Amino acid sequence: MSNPATPPRSLAEALRARDDASLAVLLRARPDLITPVPTDLTQLATRAGTRASVLRALERLDRFALQTAEALAVAGDPASYQELLGLMAGDGGDPVVAGELPRAVAALRDQALVWGDDDRLRLVRTAREVLAPSPQHPSPTGLGPTVREATSGMSPGRIQELVAAAGLPSTHDPVSAVEALTKLFGHRKKMAKLLAAAPAESREVLSRLVWGPPYGQITPEPAAHLRWLLDRGLLLPTAPGTVVLPREVALHLREGRAHREPEPAPPAVEPGAVHRPQVVDATAAGQAYTALATVEELLKDWDEGGPAVLRAGGLSVRDLKRTAVALDLPEPIAAFWVELAYAAGLLASDGEADERYAATPAYDEWLDRPPAERWAQLAEAWLTATRTSGLVGGRDAKDRALSALGPGLDRSAAPEVRHRVLTLLAALPEGTAPAADSVLARLHWERPLRGPQQRDDDLRGRLARWTLSEAELLGVTGRGALSAHGRALLGAPPATATTAATTAVTSAAASAGSGSGAGSAAKAASAAQPTGPGDKLPVHHHHPAPGFLAPAPLSPPEQAVAAAAAGRLLAPLLPEPLDHVLLQADLTAVAPGPLRRPLADALGVLADVESKGGATVYRFTPASVRRALDAGRTASDLHAFLAEHSRTPIPQPLAYLIDDVARRHGHLRVGAASAYVRCDDDTVLNEIMADKRASGLGLRRLAPTVLATQADPAALLEGLRAMGYAPAAESAEGDVLITRAHAHRTPPRTAPEPVPDGPPPPDSTLLTAAIRAIRAGDLAATTPRKSTGAAVRGGELPRTTPAETLATMQAAVLTGDTVWIGYVNAEGTATQRVIAPIRVEGGFVTAYDHTADEVRTYPLHRVTGVAELAED
Repeated sequence: MSNPATPPRSLAEALRARDDASLAVLLRARPDLITPVPTDLTQLATRAGTRASVLRALERLDRFALQTAEALAVAGDPASYQELLGLMAGDGGDPVVAGELPRAVAALRDQALVWGDDDRLRLVRTAREVLAPSPQHPSPTGLGPTVREATSGMSPGRIQELVAAAGLPSTHDPVSAVEALTKLFGHRKKMAKLLAAAPAESREVLSRLVWGPPYGQITPEPAAHLRWLLDRGLLLPTAPGTVVLPREVALHLREGRAHREPEPAPPAVEPGAVHRPQVVDATAAGQAYTALATVEELLKDWDEGGPAVLRAGGLSVRDLKRTAVALDLPEPIAAFWVELAYAAGLLASDGEADERYAATPAYDEWLDRPPAERWAQLAEAWLTATRTSGLVGGRDAKDRALSALGPGLDRSAAPEVRHRVLTLLAALPEGTAPAADSVLARLHWERPLRGPQQRDDDLRGRLARWTLSEAELLGVTGRGALSAHGRALLGAPPATATTAATTAVTSAAASAGSGSGAGSAAKAASAAQPTGPGDKLPVHHHHPAPGFLAPAPLSPPEQAVAAAAAGRLLAPLLPEPLDHVLLQADLTAVAPGPLRRPLADALGVLADVESKGGATVYRFTPASVRRALDAGRTASDLHAFLAEHSRTPIPQPLAYLIDDVARRHGHLRVGAASAYVRCDDDTVLNEIMADKRASGLGLRRLAPTVLATQADPAALLEGLRAMGYAPAAESAEGDVLITRAHAHRTPPRTAPEPVPDGPPPPDSTLLTAAIRAIRAGDLAATTPRKSTGAAVRGGELPRTTPAETLATMQAAVLTGDTVWIGYVNAEGTATQRVIAPIRVEGGFVTAYDHTADEVRTYPLHRVTGVAELAED
């Protein structure tokens, strides 16, 4: 074990000096480190330094913490806190930067990207390699190589010429000459004197390179002002025709700052408009009801079997267009509703040979639930889904089209971005809609884009814009502001409380950062954490920037509870379904609000929807009335239905329409001959035979009252209806067939699982167990052992003969000593363990295993060897 009084010599020693709460903070922030659980702290440190893990951690830093890491990458290794402060705040100092720097350093320490005390801060090697400047990967700081790095291939004679031209005494070797140049360029007064003598054109060249990129091109015969810089080492050659501005020179010209514009504080989310909270909630509730109606209309349109599934999966462009026309919506919005129904488990493919999309059995259960609960299910599915409808119509990495319900639409960052955008809205006063650009600026500060490729494909920015529009469509927001039920969906407190809490935390972070060095902030942050071995680890989610970043998205059980609470808040705001319509003389019926389901279903068969909105207009036509008669209704049934549900008398034109269609309905009978037509009135059959439009049906007379054809019954029905007749289909027994829509359902299906963005954050129980196992494994790996006569190198298992193993175990049972063993399990995995033997019998040893913190029994033949622990 390392002595807490001595500085750590490695990241493993630094982790070993942490308490359990601090390790919990690390593992929450970087859950990939415990997948699987490391055997000890040395393995944890090794895993924390791998390139993939470091890149993932860097991508989750806010802009100021990342700027701090970038400054450490161009500082000395190790660097003091004062050196880092100079790089961040400059020679003149910046009180805001100085106040926030402890927080940033503490965040880097928490995530094991920086270790060491304030006198010897070290950026982990992999992070330094990623962030340090190089010709292939320029640093975001715009700084170039140091004088030592730039002159590494230069001849000793040339280096001495640079020293002499700079006015320095010659040295006896190149190393001391480079050190002299470095000290000169880092000395503010001497550099100011040297640059004061430079030609104006030379200073202009330096000003163009100072903020990066630090590389420039020169000709084989450079101009006099360039030659002046080259002779004094203010520009150094890196390749033929290429020069670079040394880092020390650039820092002098920048007055010591590593970044042109440090951003210690996040940009504020600016209000775009302010509305009364009641107006916001009412607008959002109206949108929520429209969302339910749209999903119902979509799945009703696909009730008898929806579009076919493409061979590669998903909807075809033609089917998406047809669906958009049926919903009277633009295609991108139609794609959103299709994807939302799929994410909620209401829609899936049926898995048949001729595979088609259809509603699932869960859709029928969903329809039976109250409207607020149905909305809560949709909202929860939207908030947690990784499928992103905004990508529909784009191209994937292989230049293949992305289709609705098809593969390639999952984006693991989507749930976090949606949750973060809504959290930013929740932090605003109630009724306040944000300016969209300020939301994007805030998100870019919290997760800055690293590298030109990321900036070209700003996925998080697009996800944020889609979130704002989709939240409005779904009724989570109203007029751009977060509604009360939208706030409950996040599990968030009222806006005033959120703002006050944020202010308090920010003030606490600032006061903690006002101390000298980064250690004060770390101590202030850890003061509220339990540190005793018996204390439970904190359950709340930790973030490296308190007061700036919101808690992580809720766990699935927590999200379900929050969605139910949101539904309860929404329920009183939704309109009550009506049981009546208003019949008009122009063969229309007006539904002044949402209708109860039985009424809406029956009216949807009897009439066609002409327009939707606050009031729905239905139009009665001969075809729609015939559709109701085909479904088994009679004229008297239709009159009674309308009289029961209309607040106005049945208009005479509508009564005549129903009676006229009913009088002709079923006058003709169609059956299978392939098909036949029979009618008691032979004059009607004579008219059909004489009609030129019937020539395509191939009719022939079998009897005065019967016509036959080779066409199938369905084609014959459609042909006669197109001619203006109203035939009815009949069965083989001569009974009229009643045609009702057949609801096609898929087999039971589960909603698509979200694609996680790496390992999920561990819960408190898993963290406690993982830390206990890591501590125990580290104890087994680092506890001093007595000499066994054979040298045991670090990491190797002890080796003793079976007789020695048995004798040592029996002796430990008598004395109560703790021993160190090597053990190979049934899978062949070798581990080290520290155990206190209790009894040895029957070829087994029963012992208290300090590694597992429990009593276990081990077969002696699997113990590779045993060693006694040292007295200390």
